[in-house]
Order: sequence, then C-alpha cells, then structure tokens
Amino acid sequence: MPSSLIPIGVAVVEHRGRYLVGFRGPDGPLAGYAEFPGGKCRPGEPPATCACRECQEETGLDVFAVDLLMHRPFTYPHGTFELFFWLCRPVGKVEAIPEDCRGYRWVPAAELAALHFPDANLPLIEILSRPPQS
Repeated sequence: MPSSLIPIGVAVVEHRGRYLVGFRGPDGPLAGYAEFPGGKCRPGEPPATCACRECQEETGLDVFAVDLLMHRPFTYPHGTFELFFWLCRPVGKVEAIPEDCRGYRWVPAAELAALHFPDANLPLIEILSRPPQS
C-alpha cells in the first residue's frame, strides 16, 4: 500500500435493518455530513479492528466485524484515504442497545439515501439502501 494513502476503518453497524449514523461537527473537513463511526488506523492495526475500536470510542457501543462491504481509495481536498467499510454487529444483548449512542442514531436502510454522506460513501449507500431481494 502506498504510504500516501491513509487507512481508515469504518464500522457500518447494522441492527434490525437500521444503521448507526452520526453527523460530523461544524469544525474540520466534511462538516455537517452524515457518517458511520470510524477513523484512522493505528500503525499495524488491521482495518476491521480499527473500525470496532473507533465505534466503541465514538459511540460507546461494542461491535464485532462481520464482513468487508467495500474497500476503496478516495481523494478529498484534505487527503487521500484508503477506506475499509466493515459490516459490524453489536456485541451482547440486543435489547440493551440504546436509541441514541453519543449523538449517533439508528437510521432505517430506506432512509440512508436521503442523508448527506461524503462522496466516498455514495456507492455503499446505494447498496445499503436497496430493498431486500425476496
């Protein structure tokens, strides 16, 4: 992997057809955009581990990584990133999952496309927003 790419682990947390979504603060890049929990990988940290760690740090919710949904490089004005979007599930009793996780909330899959996500997320949002095949 070229050293110019910054690896990012993203936790796409699904529970009962809903996804955990927050909104970026007013300061910094992509202010006001919708986002899944995630962040920069520590040196030597696998992206799946990073996604789970970042989710716990940002939302207080413990999750485990299930599957790599999408992996793609993407360049923004503030840097070039290697994004790893991991499907994650909550750990433990599902009845104990709060509706609000430190500003993150559960959004039905059908409503994801109406939110303003960063451009790098759009192909993933299109996939997640599709109605289930019967």
